[in-house]
Amino acid sequence: MVQFHEHIITELLEDSNGGLVVLSSGLSLSKLVSSLLLLHTHSEGTLLILSPSSATLRSRIIFNLKTLNPQFTQIPSEITADLPAHHRHSLYSSGNVFFVTPRILIVDLLTNKIPTSMISGIIILNAHSLTETSTEAFIVRIYRSLNRAGYVRAFSDKPHAMVSGFAKAERTMKFLHLRRLHLWPRFQVYVSQELERDPPEVVDIRVPMTRYMVGIQKAIVEVMDACLKEMRKTNKVDVEDLTVENGLFKSFDEIVRRQLDPIWHTLGLKTKQLVSDLKTLRKLLDYLVRYDAVTYLKYLDTLRVSESFRSVWLFAEASYKIFDYAKKRVYHLVRSDGTKVSEASKSAKNKKRKVKGDNKDSEEADDGTSSSSNAGLVLEEVLEEAPKWKVLREILEEIEEERQKQGVSTEELLAEGKDTDNGIVLLACKDERSCLQIEEFIFKSPKQVMSEEWKKYLLSKVQLRDIVHKKKKPKDPKGFGILDGVTPIAPAQNAETSSISKQEHDALLAAASGLRDLPENHDFEDPPLPDFGGRGRGKGKRKVGNKKGPIVNDVSEVHSGSREASTSYKAETSVDSMPSIVIVYHPDVAFVREIEVYKAENPSKKLKVYFLFYEDSTEVQKFEASIRRENGAFESLIRQKSMMMIPVDQSGHGLGTDSTFESDLSTSQNSMTRKAGGRKQVDKEMQVIVDMREFMSSLPNVLHQKGMRIIPVTLEVGDYILSPLICVERKSIQDLFMSFTSGRLYHQVETMVRYYRIPVLLIEFSQDKSFSFQSASDIGDDVTPNSIISKLSLLALHFPRLRIIWSRSLHATAEIFAALKANQDEPDETKAMRVGVPSEEGIVEDDVRAENYNTSAVEFLRRLPGVTDSNYRSIMDGCKSLAELALLPLEKLAELMGGHKAARTLREFLDAKYPTLL
Repeated sequence: MVQFHEHIITELLEDSNGGLVVLSSGLSLSKLVSSLLLLHTHSEGTLLILSPSSATLRSRIIFNLKTLNPQFTQIPSEITADLPAHHRHSLYSSGNVFFVTPRILIVDLLTNKIPTSMISGIIILNAHSLTETSTEAFIVRIYRSLNRAGYVRAFSDKPHAMVSGFAKAERTMKFLHLRRLHLWPRFQVYVSQELERDPPEVVDIRVPMTRYMVGIQKAIVEVMDACLKEMRKTNKVDVEDLTVENGLFKSFDEIVRRQLDPIWHTLGLKTKQLVSDLKTLRKLLDYLVRYDAVTYLKYLDTLRVSESFRSVWLFAEASYKIFDYAKKRVYHLVRSDGTKVSEASKSAKNKKRKVKGDNKDSEEADDGTSSSSNAGLVLEEVLEEAPKWKVLREILEEIEEERQKQGVSTEELLAEGKDTDNGIVLLACKDERSCLQIEEFIFKSPKQVMSEEWKKYLLSKVQLRDIVHKKKKPKDPKGFGILDGVTPIAPAQNAETSSISKQEHDALLAAASGLRDLPENHDFEDPPLPDFGGRGRGKGKRKVGNKKGPIVNDVSEVHSGSREASTSYKAETSVDSMPSIVIVYHPDVAFVREIEVYKAENPSKKLKVYFLFYEDSTEVQKFEASIRRENGAFESLIRQKSMMMIPVDQSGHGLGTDSTFESDLSTSQNSMTRKAGGRKQVDKEMQVIVDMREFMSSLPNVLHQKGMRIIPVTLEVGDYILSPLICVERKSIQDLFMSFTSGRLYHQVETMVRYYRIPVLLIEFSQDKSFSFQSASDIGDDVTPNSIISKLSLLALHFPRLRIIWSRSLHATAEIFAALKANQDEPDETKAMRVGVPSEEGIVEDDVRAENYNTSAVEFLRRLPGVTDSNYRSIMDGCKSLAELALLPLEKLAELMGGHKAARTLREFLDAKYPTLL
């Protein structure tokens, strides 16, 4: 264990209430938590860890527990809803450490199935993703009210996420009832001293990009800058955030959407598309330095098809360079006589698409080509290799040469068992595709790898052509040849560009046909790399026999979910067989920190690290910007900590079961001092029966904050039962659209109408988004059946008793529920669970199950003339069947239907003669 981990643990143990720890990404959060868990004993009670969204972090914690203490046998298992209630109770009482999902934990807390006095504490691993309405905050509030001696320890290794929004760290500490904030940046004294005491040997290699890569990067930056300028014109977003540097990070999308969500319905289609385009352009920059030329071209082809009709960036002035340069990295067009198509000529053709009439002939003469030229085009393969491949090859050869100069082979190193250099070379990439491709490159040759990618690209063109031909109708010429490059156009239009496009596509298909006839084995100039070990492969990681070769490792998932920065190679190698050489193919700040921690843990081991950067690339800019952004986040947190005003009772020890919060509902809306001499009436506790599945949302938490008692059960009908008469089906906007599409909503409303007198459909909007379905520009003049408004109208017409309620936010929903429950009886938990559940013993008296009603007869009765929502129930109570209804006299009908007019209408309908043709 590194010493600064010991300092962090010591600070946490000093406060029995717990604390919030924010540390730099890559400082091994999983090891810190594992070391903390090793200090837990049975006598303290059961320790619960709220399961992180990333399974990777959980697996690393378990692995580190086994590594740090091989004798540790209490490896934490996970408590899920699959375990029966009595089994979960026994686990809660065992005194061990468990992972538990937040949804099942909050349900067990509300149903009193947890011996809270035996729970010593709760650990939260994703504090940066929590909000006041999250399930984790709900859990901590109830736990604090039931166990005043327990602690809560929250962790985060995403400092930039802790400064998003207003006073995020302070608000997080407030709803977690914590009083101490522990900040551990990379520049903290203890951390920097330990990591820099015996640093690894670092070799920083700057690889120049090719001419076309530079051109593509410059074009993308120009297009991105143009899109940002268009967004600035909207005056809807903070101008300081709209920079190209910020656009390199995924968080930029969140920043822009967070600012635009409240006014999203007022934005035009162009502004909305710009937000999506910026995300696409960021991917293009990232993929340029990550993938090979053929893969990059293939991705651009998919963008051209999927975004050609709606994207703004494709119509920017510099966008054509992106596609043009990407093609030139893979192939050139050459005439059949051997002459190349000049770049100037091709550029002129691209610009002549709008030229018509007489100018066309003169321009064709200048180019020396025409659409009717018999000289066809063929492809000349370029297959530009990634510049890093050559440098990587040289590094691996250099490593092998150094070993041979020392006169010690890899086998001898292993036989001697030296710790300074054990022969393992670790190559770290960001994604699995890069790992697999680089591994192929290591054991084959660059030309062979690129040729295989090129062959896949060409064959995909042939497969697309075959699919199009199969789907074509011979008698319908509409759309013929669009995907074949034979787009039919009028003679008056410029046909030259079409001809070039067709010839280019034909050349691609010809090359693909030629590849089918080639033998599988080819001779390539570049020999394979020196043998670094066994050639067994498996998803980017290798370790075969006793030979220690370059382990190609995927570190992309290292920073997903909880974003824990830890190299996954540690899960496959023992402590004595760690790498002596690390090649960071895709630089990442969190991974670099992991290397520093590893070296600090093993100061006696020799470690050499190679960093491969593309010179003057966005890769370098993003790496440096991420460091500046993290440092800036910690500086902001330090300032916030110095000015924090933490209430004395924020530890949560003052909370009780009866006074969890001052209920907003306890204050009467019309409080009057002259009521019963000024005496305050004893408020009745409001109860809400909630379906188990609803605990995935935050509404139960907000209802509990408002002072309502939450009763979690499994409901067959509805989501919330407010009273014996009121059943609520809650829909978020996304769920509403999906429910209409699948038809699920119709069935849900149908069952609510059948079993409850007041069925309610609650449409709940998000507080930080627009309070509308669609913008005014999206609403057309015509009524269409696919419109959400049309579907809602049809639903209301079909179910006249259905009440539709619109809620702006979670808190507005809580207020609406309180108003609906006024003057209503509290719901019965037992009856609510029985509603809609089929009976095995037949009809039960005074039950509300479906067997007690002939639903078809009820629906038929409600459609008879004179029968309304206000009298059909009294008719059902006055007669047993439709046959008996038809025989009732007029006076009896008037008594049941509440008037002679309605009775005469029904009687005339029943007595009317059926018209015949005789």
